[in-house]
Amino acid sequence: MGTTTTTSINTGGEDRVLATAQQIVNSLNNTPKEVRQDMLLILSSFDNRLSNITSLIDGDGASKSEEDRFALAEKVILRWDPSSEGSRRSLNWGDSGDEAGEYLSAIDEILNLMDELSVRSDSEIVDRAYSAIQHAMSRLEDEFRQVLIGNTVPLDAERLYGSIRRCSLSFPVSGAGIIAGEDDDEDDDEDGGEFESFSEDDRSSRYHERGPSLDDNASVDLIDPKAVDELREIATRMIRSGFDKECIQVYSTVRRDALDECLVILGIEKLSIEEVQKIDWNSLDEKMKKWIQAVKIVVRLILSGEKSLCDQIFCGADETKEICFNETVKGCVMQLLNFGEAVAIGRRSPEKLFRILDMYDVMAEALARLEVLATDDVVINEARDVLSGLGEAACGTFTEFENAVQSETSKKPMQSGEIHPLTRYVMNYVKLIVDYSETLNSLLEISEDDEQLEPLRNDDSDSSKLTPVARRLLVLITSLHSNLEEKSKLYEDGALQYIFLMNNILYVVQKVKGSDLGGLLGDNWVRKRRGQIRQYATSYLRASWTKVLHCLKDEGIGGSSNNASRVALKERFKNFNACFEEIYRVQTAWKVPDAQLREELRISISEKVIPAYRSFMGRFGNQVESGRHAGKYIKYTADDLENYLLDLFEGSPRVLHHMRRKST
Repeated sequence: MGTTTTTSINTGGEDRVLATAQQIVNSLNNTPKEVRQDMLLILSSFDNRLSNITSLIDGDGASKSEEDRFALAEKVILRWDPSSEGSRRSLNWGDSGDEAGEYLSAIDEILNLMDELSVRSDSEIVDRAYSAIQHAMSRLEDEFRQVLIGNTVPLDAERLYGSIRRCSLSFPVSGAGIIAGEDDDEDDDEDGGEFESFSEDDRSSRYHERGPSLDDNASVDLIDPKAVDELREIATRMIRSGFDKECIQVYSTVRRDALDECLVILGIEKLSIEEVQKIDWNSLDEKMKKWIQAVKIVVRLILSGEKSLCDQIFCGADETKEICFNETVKGCVMQLLNFGEAVAIGRRSPEKLFRILDMYDVMAEALARLEVLATDDVVINEARDVLSGLGEAACGTFTEFENAVQSETSKKPMQSGEIHPLTRYVMNYVKLIVDYSETLNSLLEISEDDEQLEPLRNDDSDSSKLTPVARRLLVLITSLHSNLEEKSKLYEDGALQYIFLMNNILYVVQKVKGSDLGGLLGDNWVRKRRGQIRQYATSYLRASWTKVLHCLKDEGIGGSSNNASRVALKERFKNFNACFEEIYRVQTAWKVPDAQLREELRISISEKVIPAYRSFMGRFGNQVESGRHAGKYIKYTADDLENYLLDLFEGSPRVLHHMRRKST
């Protein structure tokens, strides 16, 4: 039946509908008021084009028409009075129901009448109108809340995390206890304790994972888009009726709870500053990573989405939407800022630096966006303070690291003269600092009068041409060098001191050349350090092989090659054998990890020892060989010695037992 009627209306056109309605209205003028109101209600709900049919009544004049229009709208509103038993269910906001549309039309009718009546001040109708609007706003407040809650879209964390690109940087962050100034564990092995975990080949180490990057195409729906129009319709009536505060309260409360739930989904806990500062480093590191991800997602996606939502729902009410947005996001943002503040004022230790720098970078981006999105001075100023605090924490932590390198005083020498764990740690740390150069350059304030630059006074590099980060790294590496020189003195064997220094300084040079550090410090710095390595090599040869070479000199053997004392010659060969065997026993246990340096050292030794031995054998060997037990004194040929030199610096101790000359 409804379909047939609708078809006839569409066919006959608007005029026929209105003409028919006019006839019906005219016939209603002679009926009782209650009957007339009921019939008008039926007609207005029958077709939306007749929703204002009361305007067709002309028999009783303008005031009677207004009264009837009001009575009809009032009846619709009172039917859905929240205090009524029969109206506790929600209005039908779906496509299939006209309840919501009818209700909103009734509100509009009363609001329009109130504007008209305010001129004539008909107190009875005005009072009833205000009462009806009170009832209507109470209902709309509930409807607003239910639509908001029912259409909130849960945050899809898995999809968002899938859109985050990660960049892993090779820097192990575990085992920083020694450099951080903590007591050494007595059970640590003597070759360097905790620092041994910092080798490039240790795949089990935990590595610093830098700054997750959010996909530019990522987006979230905070509210089902289908419900936005409904929310806007409700908000428009509440604001027009002067119930904007109630509207703001409902919206901000519901959405604030939704944002709190988003933080829970993102793994952000509500922690006080005191609780954060009690968390152990490994757990804190995980929380800092989650915080970085959450700030990116919240500011880039959720707050931007919330701003867009406010713009759509409160379209045309600029002050209301501004207040709504600020009230909604304040709690969520402040919770994130509280954690940032707790980290910024927490204990400073070297392993925290890079995570703090990540937090600083993401906070800098977040602040720029917040200044556009929000107008709440409290939130903006707090965000600025947190950013400033993180910057100060980063600088302070970097200074702590510099001080730790200078003052690291472990007394456990590397047994084989290898690369010290401190060297590995510092250079891996420094390489990672280079990746944060842009941020650190903006944070570090360096003057040439700074005491921290004092180590550069004796350096011929033009530090004024270096960036702040490069100058500080140059100071840091200089401090490391000084520390290594002190650690070399822990070795009783002077030759091993130089092996240790060569290994470590070469490692530093290789790390500089193999990274962007080379560009920061310059080729001249690299050339100087290679020159130092050559000096150490010369000092090693002098300290280790002078006594051996002394055995091969002519002085003190009693004459020329023809009449030299056979006893003195035997003693010389005996001393040479003893010296060489002792060096062989000791220095096969020493370790030179770099193959090229190891080979160059062997060649340098060979160039000094082998020609001298050949010459000495050529001049005096016959005199010893012509006597008894010659093999006891001339145990090695020059070729034997050259082959034995190939065993040096492999880190595998060997001994020459009961060796006898293999050939004459």
